[in-house]
Amino acid sequence: MKAVLIPGDGIGREIAQSVRVISAALDTGIEWQEYAAGAEYAAAHGELLSPGTLDAIADCGWALKGPTATPIGKGFRSINVQLRQRFHTYANLRPVHSLPGVAARFENVDLVIVRENSEDLYKGIEYMLDDDTANGVKLITRAASERICRFAFAYAAKNGRKKVTCVHKANIMKLTDGLFLDSFRKVAAEYPAITASDVIIDALCMKLVQDPGQFDVLVAPNLYGDIISDLCAGLVGGLGFAPSANIGDAVRIYEAVHGSAPDIAGQNKANPSAILMAFAMMLADLGMADKADRLNAAIEALVAEGRTVTADIGGTAATTEFTAALAQRL
Repeated sequence: MKAVLIPGDGIGREIAQSVRVISAALDTGIEWQEYAAGAEYAAAHGELLSPGTLDAIADCGWALKGPTATPIGKGFRSINVQLRQRFHTYANLRPVHSLPGVAARFENVDLVIVRENSEDLYKGIEYMLDDDTANGVKLITRAASERICRFAFAYAAKNGRKKVTCVHKANIMKLTDGLFLDSFRKVAAEYPAITASDVIIDALCMKLVQDPGQFDVLVAPNLYGDIISDLCAGLVGGLGFAPSANIGDAVRIYEAVHGSAPDIAGQNKANPSAILMAFAMMLADLGMADKADRLNAAIEALVAEGRTVTADIGGTAATTEFTAALAQRL
């Protein structure tokens, strides 16, 4: 089968090569179609995406991307926003769990954040009322709210999760977040075997840093989901182990959510774990759950052993050395 690979900016090319090596080691049979995108490409060519990228994603239906930067103050829209809107990838899925050998505030964290990906303040409806007053529209619809809540409950049911919690601020945003919460409660009634609860966003942030174990699956509107995704990644050691999937009816785009790390780009120092964990998510959805499990287990074992790991987790291994050690385990 064919899938699109977008290395992106900075360390993207190095960690994308890790994907190719591990894909071959697992004998996935995936034929990668590589396309350039990001700020570095824009600086040379005047556009963020290389020609044919969008058509290739539409044709394959599957894509894996590294970190992409957006030029500041030059009128470019974020690549992630463009892709999500173009391919209607309405659900952002972010699993977060502790790894042995990674220093973190807590042990045994096991959370899944389901973020609505298509509306809310990220819809980008902004305008100036006058020279000194800007307004942004928080757009929440019942259709999108019910769709993402149903996705969260269906995910929980399929993956043996016991509880889904709605994140909101309906005590203040009574119409918009109130509609999201009402949609959640309606969908929750369809899944009586799964415990449903809700929590106000600011209280959630406090509770997460006190005891993340009290939560299982969190479903949230776009802005809150973005914020708590990074907060939860911090609970397990940071974005170096934070994979993500953007899921629509026809297209799925998997990614490492960390930045492009220009300070170490080209130095063979980057930790490829996040993009490889995103690749594991992709393999599972492609029906290769056994290969996905092997890959995740190999990453956890290699990191726990601590001998061939990158500098961000206390080692001295190069990206290529980490990748080779991982491939050997596979």
